Order: sequence, then C-alpha cells, then structure tokens
Amino acid sequence: MTDERMVSGDTNNRDVEHESRLRPKDFSEYVGQKRVVENIDLMVKSANKRNAAMDHVLLSGPPGLGKTSLAMIVAKSLGSELHVISGPAIEKKGDLAAVLTNIQPKDVLFIDEIHRMHVSIEEILYSAMEDFRLDILIGQGASARTMQIDLVPFTLIGATTRAGLLSNPLRDRFMAHLHFDFYSPEELSQILENNAKKMNLKLNKESNLEIARRSRGTPRIANRILRRVRDFALVKDHKEVQLSDVHSALDLLDIDSLGLDTMDRKILKVISEYYSNGPVGIDALSATLGEDKQTIEEVYEPFLLKEGLLLRTPRGRVLSEKAISHMV
Repeated sequence: MTDERMVSGDTNNRDVEHESRLRPKDFSEYVGQKRVVENIDLMVKSANKRNAAMDHVLLSGPPGLGKTSLAMIVAKSLGSELHVISGPAIEKKGDLAAVLTNIQPKDVLFIDEIHRMHVSIEEILYSAMEDFRLDILIGQGASARTMQIDLVPFTLIGATTRAGLLSNPLRDRFMAHLHFDFYSPEELSQILENNAKKMNLKLNKESNLEIARRSRGTPRIANRILRRVRDFALVKDHKEVQLSDVHSALDLLDIDSLGLDTMDRKILKVISEYYSNGPVGIDALSATLGEDKQTIEEVYEPFLLKEGLLLRTPRGRVLSEKAISHMV
C-alpha cells in the first residue's frame, strides 16, 4: 500500500532519523493509550520475573498512533533485540523461516501490517507461536514429509490497521489483543511539549494547542507539523514559535481547521458532487478517486468516521450534515 500523505509509513531516511529521535524511550515517556500501556507493562514485568519470553500481542488501530514505538519499548524493557519486518515484504515461507531461526531467546519479532501476509505464509506462524517449532513440508505427493525445527522462545507483536482481516487461527494465538485509539488534543499537546524540548524549540501554549487540534489525533502527524513549524520559526528568526508560524505551516501543508488535508476533502467532495452526498460503495469511490481501496479504508476513513464526517451504511458511504456544512 502506497500512502503519500502525512501519515505515510514510507518516509525517507531523514524522516526516519527524526522520528527515531522523537520516539519515547520507555513507558514513563509514552503518552496516551493508557489501558494498552498498563497491559503491556504488566506483561513485561511478569515475563522478566519469570525470566521467560513475553506472551504474544496483537496491536490494532489506525497508522501513526505509536504501535512501533511501543514495540521498541517492550524489547528494551525485556533486555532483548527487536526484529522488524513488514507483512507484505514476506513473499516466501523461507523468508519468515529465516527470520524465526535467527531469533535469540526472548527476542521480540514485530510484524507490521500482519493482516497482509499471505495465508500460506501465515500458517508457519501457528506452530511457531504455540510450540516454538517450525513445521516445514518437504517434497510433494506420496513422498512428502514434514521436517520440524525447534525455535527458541520469542515474543511476536503483530500490528494491524484491519484486525478483522486476520484469520481466526492466527488471531486466536495472540494472548492479548490491544486496540489503539486516536489521541485527545491534551495528549497530543503533552507529546508536542516533550518533543519540542528534544528539538530545543520554544513552543508557547497557544501554538502547541493549535498544532494538537489540527493533528487528526495522530502523534506522527503532530510531529511532522512541529518540524515544519520549526522551519518557519527558524527562517523568520523567531526565538519562540509564534501562532503565525503555525498557521503558515498548516496553510503550506493544506491542512484545514478540522485537520483535514487535500485527500480528505477530495473524498468528501467526490461523494458530494458525484454521488449526491451518498450512499456510494467503496469500489465506486475508489475508482472515482483513482485511489487504492485498501488505502481509503485503512488511512483516510478512520478519522473521517471518528469525527462524524462520514457515515457507513449497509448501502455505502454517506456524508453527514457536519461534512456538508464544513464543505460550504
């Protein structure tokens, strides 16, 4: 899935370096997702006391909410190494088997977009998660036989934006299923305050709250707006970020008063102008927009639904009165 918006996971090296610096280093730095963090913290402490691998965990929710950051904290808290792979990148059974056989005891394997793994590859995980064993079929027909390879105990953390697409056998093998929600403006404000300090940036309360309010409840977006705001402040030689710097950055990024960007507004506009405010099916909407259906469902829709701008009905997507009023 290719996503060119601000929540994209396809960042360049510079973005990755910046985001790595701004990531929370431990549970005490992690803001928001209180129930998720409490569960994970308990599981980590239990694993450390037992001197064993932590139970497998499935993390679900929209992109950019901190699933990868939490996996990094888990590995650090366990004193283990984190191995990160992407579900779509695993093309052959051998790719996954190679990763699993190279894991050290109590290491953490983080599979992003785990719902996009092919079912034939996913099946390898069943025995690996339950019995720490690989069952590999060798040969074909009557001469086929199964070879078993023992694995060391490890922790699998799966991340998904579409938990409903996981097969039941895989979902059932996770001992905990934890859901990430969008952040409140107050939580984003705390994250921005922490990260402004890491960037040696003076950010007043008014500017902070304006960024938080327009960040779609997503820390990744808040951090990227913050960097753009910093650029404006530096160019204008402002010792402290001014509200005008924030508005200039938001205007340049084409983010409106509700935090909607160009693609968000395009979705609403297409439903309004082409389909008389709906209902419209996802396939028709995808074809009209020229955008991948999965991208619309996983990246764009969650926030529009949360904000009550878009409604899902049995007949398709429908604009709400709020959306219609916002577009006037």
